[in-house]
Amino acid sequence: MINENDTVATAEIRYGDNDRLAARVAQMASADCLVLLSDVDGLFTADPAVDAAASFIPLVTEITPAIEAMAGGSASAVGSGGMTTKLMAAKIAVSAGCSMCISSGHHPHPLARIESGARSTWFVPHGTPVAARKQWIAGTLKPAGAITIDAGALTALLAGKSLLPAGVVSVSGRFDRGDTVSVLSATGEEIARGMIAYSDVDAQRFLGKRSTEIAALLGFRGRDEMIHRDDLVLLRNSTATRASQV
Repeated sequence: MINENDTVATAEIRYGDNDRLAARVAQMASADCLVLLSDVDGLFTADPAVDAAASFIPLVTEITPAIEAMAGGSASAVGSGGMTTKLMAAKIAVSAGCSMCISSGHHPHPLARIESGARSTWFVPHGTPVAARKQWIAGTLKPAGAITIDAGALTALLAGKSLLPAGVVSVSGRFDRGDTVSVLSATGEEIARGMIAYSDVDAQRFLGKRSTEIAALLGFRGRDEMIHRDDLVLLRNSTATRASQV
């Protein structure tokens, strides 16, 4: 459950509204589905509390200007959002390959009710969470560090494989597990970016080693891959990537 109102102090970290905060977390987690609980069953053509003729919208396949026009301001005394922020959240979620549902939170066991077919508005995603995750990785403004790979590893990456420790020849910068790093060719060109499975300190310890040696070197069994292919994106403007597409 995501709710920034639960923090002790929000002056420095306030995001703006729980809806978009939840959507960003769903995006970063590559979630398949996001549920936003509201004081209404879902999206209507107008505010049902004001317009008795408002029609319920069960499915949204595209968030058009007409759909956006159906949203109003926040009617809640405790919420910072409203249907407008829920549609903003929906844009984030569906572009990340994540389905989104708006349903009422005024009933016991709301998730069970949704699973049982309770009236809700569903937003259809575009693409997949993995593709969206790679877009997010590629868009990292400043990678935490860099690793340089050999020709064999470069060939493997261009073929869609993961990066193994055996193909890494050097590490630079300071980074932790899960940080985004630049992947450099032997000539120093950035050819990819990825979320690395080890810190710079640990990565230094098994440069050029086989994955089967990781446990003995680190004292624990980690991932076989330095960067898994699902967490790595090739940069289209790199020389190596362009050459592989010829």
